[in-house]
Amino acid sequence: MSEKDLVLDLQNLNVKFVTEESTVYAINGLNMQLERGKAIGLVGETGAGKTTTALSLLKLVQTPPGVVECDKMMLNGKDMLTLSEKELEAARGKDVSMIFQDPMTALNPVFTVGEQIAESVFLHENCTKEEANQRAIEMLELVGIPGERAGEFPHQFSGGMKQRVVIAIALACHPQLLIADEPTTALDVTIQAQVLDMMKNLREQYQTSLIMITHDLGIVAEICDEVAVMYAGTIVEKGTLEDVFNHTKHPYTEGLFNSLPNINDRKAKLTPIKGLMPDPSNLPEGCAFHPRCPYATEACKKPQTLRQISDTHYVVCDRYNDPDFRIEREER
Repeated sequence: MSEKDLVLDLQNLNVKFVTEESTVYAINGLNMQLERGKAIGLVGETGAGKTTTALSLLKLVQTPPGVVECDKMMLNGKDMLTLSEKELEAARGKDVSMIFQDPMTALNPVFTVGEQIAESVFLHENCTKEEANQRAIEMLELVGIPGERAGEFPHQFSGGMKQRVVIAIALACHPQLLIADEPTTALDVTIQAQVLDMMKNLREQYQTSLIMITHDLGIVAEICDEVAVMYAGTIVEKGTLEDVFNHTKHPYTEGLFNSLPNINDRKAKLTPIKGLMPDPSNLPEGCAFHPRCPYATEACKKPQTLRQISDTHYVVCDRYNDPDFRIEREER
């Protein structure tokens, strides 16, 4: 894949938080590439490092205590590791934008929603304040909110409408890459469907690349082209929807699918993944998932290698090609 086809090229990202008590290893050797115009779903349990990855791309990890190390972080042709603070401010919102997790706290309560959208436009576009205000009204109407409500404050909007405002802010300058951090978590299912449908249409309209951070595999199936499964700060399996959903290889990914309700058998019991996420300040040796893995052997306590199964499918597990491993999975 040539450089010009990539909106994001991230290699060997490591993030740790150093305190007097301990060192928390949040991200460990993470690699990710995203083609222009494509959408990837970043899936994993709470504490897997999904949001920290997103904040690292925006250079928003608080330092100290955070320490970010990376071999390569190219975003829309720009080396994010070498940009000055002023250049980073210009890139945020224009090259890359983020929909933050909680719309209730993402908006400033003392400014109108129109002012908050217009501020981003005025900072990044060569326009007057009047033109920025007009763009803010257009963006509100684009996300399904009447333009005359631009002069209202966040507390005058419902949770779903606040989320729409946050999306309007993120898309106001037509970024090349949009990071959506669980944008539908606080919404009811009806509003959730509307927001996802709107994001899908807007992405197609502006040819925006998307990183969708979520726990919900159903959302990934609805809106994404690729899936990256995260565990303990690294991607353990990555591929197209077809690869990961229909040809699951990593035991952790298998556990995520097994823990979903069976709509064809409502009496069937859920099969949760046993145990908890490991302490990031004291990660297990080798595969971080092996203490919870039903297929683990002594070999899993050694460093695992990234294996390419097909042109698009990758897995970090040394056992997936073991005949005994296949028999165990079939028996289960």
